[in-house]
Amino acid sequence: MKPEDVGLSKDLQFFKPESIFRENPRVTYTTIYKCDNFSLCIFFLPSKGVIPLHNHPGMTVFSKLLLGQMHIKSYDWVDPDVSHNLLKQPSQLRLAKLKANKVFTSPCDTSVLYPKTGGNIHEFTAITPCAVLDVIGPPYSKDDGRDCSYYRDHLYTAFPNGEIAELKEENESYGWLEEIEMPENSQMDGIEYLGPPIIETSL
Repeated sequence: MKPEDVGLSKDLQFFKPESIFRENPRVTYTTIYKCDNFSLCIFFLPSKGVIPLHNHPGMTVFSKLLLGQMHIKSYDWVDPDVSHNLLKQPSQLRLAKLKANKVFTSPCDTSVLYPKTGGNIHEFTAITPCAVLDVIGPPYSKDDGRDCSYYRDHLYTAFPNGEIAELKEENESYGWLEEIEMPENSQMDGIEYLGPPIIETSL
């Protein structure tokens, strides 16, 4: 899918490098389509805009950076028994494996996040103004146990009790995730979708 397919262009003022945004830039989003099975949304991140570390419980997500450049960090959970054995005491921390920690520049491949693999817990930080298309299935639903949770990540070597935990795998990195309240910078503004209309057809 290309930006033009949803009515976007790098020539729009929002995506101009010289665009100036306030110190705490606010993310906006538009919903293209939503049903019981999936939702189709675009997130607009101004330069330095952040979508904090969050999860997608029981969901599969197709994520496509349409325009711009952003840093993406993502994790997947490690077996809870491993976390417990390493901490050796009750804790709100849980061990996760780092799946991505790099900069993406459009055009690039679509990322696919599965319920337990692919970087289901992720964070976006815009380097330039960005547009990200997400297809989320099934969509978030508190009633169905698919509420969004937010996390703060800690260096793997920082726990337990300042000691270096002994879990070593070649070319693998880990972090401790702590569930937190919704961060202030996670608030988003919804805007109307003005791109090409979605036409439903019967099979």
